[in-house]
Amino acid sequence: MRVVVAGGHGKVARHLTRALSARGDVPVALIRSLDQVEDVTGDGAEAVVLDLERCNVADVTGAVSGADAVVFAAGAGPGSGAQRKDTVDRAAAALLADAAQEAGVRRYVLVSSMGVDQRPPEGTDDVFAAYLEAKAASEQDLRGRDLDWTILRPGRLTDDEPTDHVTLERAVGRGDVPRGDVAAVLAALLRAPASAGLTLELVTGVVPVEAAVVAATERAD
Repeated sequence: MRVVVAGGHGKVARHLTRALSARGDVPVALIRSLDQVEDVTGDGAEAVVLDLERCNVADVTGAVSGADAVVFAAGAGPGSGAQRKDTVDRAAAALLADAAQEAGVRRYVLVSSMGVDQRPPEGTDDVFAAYLEAKAASEQDLRGRDLDWTILRPGRLTDDEPTDHVTLERAVGRGDVPRGDVAAVLAALLRAPASAGLTLELVTGVVPVEAAVVAATERAD
């Protein structure tokens, strides 16, 4: 399976790249800078330098052509302002979807966030509120497209060692999840066509990743 990962130098994306490469897939990392090439190729990915905030749909279509799936794992990141939450977390996700449709790549997995379907609590930081709004908009946009999409909403991301055990449901309580476990779930979802059309929330739990993905898709039938 050839999988194009937007935000290819991010922490979740790099975990995903290593997982895909280890099982024999071909990950393609879309990255912003030549300085990131060595890192992602060392993880086992093909590197494509493409700034999703500055390119057009034709550029991205060329990058995803021939892929079996795309994963949007990009984010404006810590320290960015509200405007970049919109240009990355919303607009770049939509641009990747436009390109996938142009290239005939039907499978699209979006990394979103828990809390996007609720109003931010009073006193929420303006930038974080903008992030949630951007993620909510990207979800709404994707649901309206003729793609085989899956939306994954992780809880609070940590750099703890992955456990390979998770809780994966349509709705779960707030909690943490290691980035490595998020990547493992993404890798499993890519090979679970029955997960198309599902929005799933993810935190650390007691169920092995593969079994959790199977159970989540069976419950949706």
